[in-house]
Amino acid sequence: MRQIEHLLSRYGESHQNRTNVIIHTIAVPSIYFVTLGLLWALPVPDWLAQYEVTWAHVIAVPVLYYYFSLSGPIGAAMTVLTIACFGAVSLLEMAGIGVWQFCLALFVVMWVLQFAGHKIEGKKPSFLEDLRFLLVGPAWWWVHWLKRMNIAY
Repeated sequence: MRQIEHLLSRYGESHQNRTNVIIHTIAVPSIYFVTLGLLWALPVPDWLAQYEVTWAHVIAVPVLYYYFSLSGPIGAAMTVLTIACFGAVSLLEMAGIGVWQFCLALFVVMWVLQFAGHKIEGKKPSFLEDLRFLLVGPAWWWVHWLKRMNIAY
């Protein structure tokens, strides 16, 4: 069994309840977005700032490498999500919305929802056993969409 299949199978064990799955369908990509937003908002040294590079850009590189190492289609899908998140953060900035305040508030709300989903499920979140599942969650979210488009992951 490929590593991605093993990870998705283990992740799926604590995501069987329909309500929990719906919550995670909303919360997982939202948490990915706000995490990038929070990293974006951190001050960067001048040598990075001159190139308009943020910590979100720096962290995205190894994260996307990890996704591509699991699966090409998931890596590509996560690249699309990452670019969309960067675009959304840029829009927040252009609208004059405080990125870190908005992202922090949404981060808290989405995590509360996720823990409520796991309370309904009756199983603890997967990442409490293995931190990799913090990154597997978005891949799990994409697999549902890739399957609907008949794309092998």
